[in-house]
Amino acid sequence: MRERSLILIVDDEPQIQRFLGHALTAAGYDTCLAGNGAEALAQIAAQEPDLVILDLGLPDMNGKEVIERLRHRSDLPVIVLSAHDQEMEKIMALDLGANDFVAKPFGIGELLARLRANLRPRRVARSDVARPDVVRQGGLVIDMGAHLVSRDGEQLRLTPKEFDLLAALASNGGRVMTHHKLLQRVWGPAHVDDVPYLRVFIGQLRQKLEPDPAKPALILTEPGVGYRWAQPEESLP
Repeated sequence: MRERSLILIVDDEPQIQRFLGHALTAAGYDTCLAGNGAEALAQIAAQEPDLVILDLGLPDMNGKEVIERLRHRSDLPVIVLSAHDQEMEKIMALDLGANDFVAKPFGIGELLARLRANLRPRRVARSDVARPDVVRQGGLVIDMGAHLVSRDGEQLRLTPKEFDLLAALASNGGRVMTHHKLLQRVWGPAHVDDVPYLRVFIGQLRQKLEPDPAKPALILTEPGVGYRWAQPEESLP
C-alpha cells in the first residue's frame, strides 16, 4: 500500500495541469496526468489512483462520459472542475456519480479541502472497517439500523421521510447530493422535479437538528445543485 495518495489530474490545459501538479505535490500528494478522456480511463486502469480531478470540457469525450464509463467498474472518487456557466453540466455529472465539484476559477485551499473530504471515506474502506451503522457528529447520534436520532442524549422525533432524507445525507458525508438524487432516493422517480418539496423537508430537519437553523452547520446548501452533510471539522462551532 503506497504511503502517499495518488491523484489523477484530467485537464486538456497544460497550465492547469502544471498548477494543480505543483500544488498537490506541495500538499503531500503524488500526481499523474491525462489530457483527454481516453488517456484518463487508461491511466485509471494502469495507475489505480486514489482520486480523480476531472475537467468536464475534454477534447475527445465529455467529462460526463468518462464518469459514466468509470462508474460501470469503480467507485473511485471524482471531483469535477466546472465553469460557473456549466451548472446543468455539473448537476448531470453529479447525478452520474461524480462525488463533488469545484467551480472555476477556484482557490487551491477549497480544492484541497474537498479532496481531503473525499479521500477520507476511501481510507476507511481500504482499512477493511465496515461502514458504520451509527453516525456521530458532535452531540448528534444517528443510528441507521434502529432509525433513531438523538442529540446530547435526548431522542429527537423524526418522521419516516425525514429520517430517510437524513440517512441519505449523513451516509454520504462530504459528498454533494443533488436535488434530483435526493428526491429519487427518498420519494421515488415520480418526484424528481419536486425541489420545493425537498426544501420544506430540509427546513424541517434543520429545525430539529441544527443548534442554529438560520446558520446550518450540518446540512450545507450547494446553491443551485443540492445539499451536503458537513464533515466533522466543518460543523465545529
